[in-house]
Amino acid sequence: MTRSSTDALADRLARYDRVVEVGVGRRTDVAAALSARGVAVVATDVRERPVPEGVRFVRDDVTDPDPAVYADAGAVYALNAPPELHRPLRDAAERANADLLFTTLGGDGPAVPVERETLPGETLYRAVDGPHGRR
Repeated sequence: MTRSSTDALADRLARYDRVVEVGVGRRTDVAAALSARGVAVVATDVRERPVPEGVRFVRDDVTDPDPAVYADAGAVYALNAPPELHRPLRDAAERANADLLFTTLGGDGPAVPVERETLPGETLYRAVDGPHGRR
């Protein structure tokens, strides 16, 4: 991910006071940038992962999520989310009454209804409730 992509994603996600990043892995740049902008960030992964100072880590599996992890989040987001996780991500966000925003891997399209937003170097998808509604 380029610096301009990281900055654009962080700028977009900084509209929320509290966010949960699902599947942080070793890519912590967006979480760090959000924390630096004053956003409360919880990063999750199925494995223990080091995260930047100011980012809280919780071990969680979005396919069997702990609802407490997502409670009070304004947005749930995932970077390079594979299609098989799009529905579990949407479900976790819906249960928390949060927006879901995500990017995909290469040529993978979204597996849930979305609105597309073009950012420098990335397409950001925002899940929508259905063909006429917005989250």
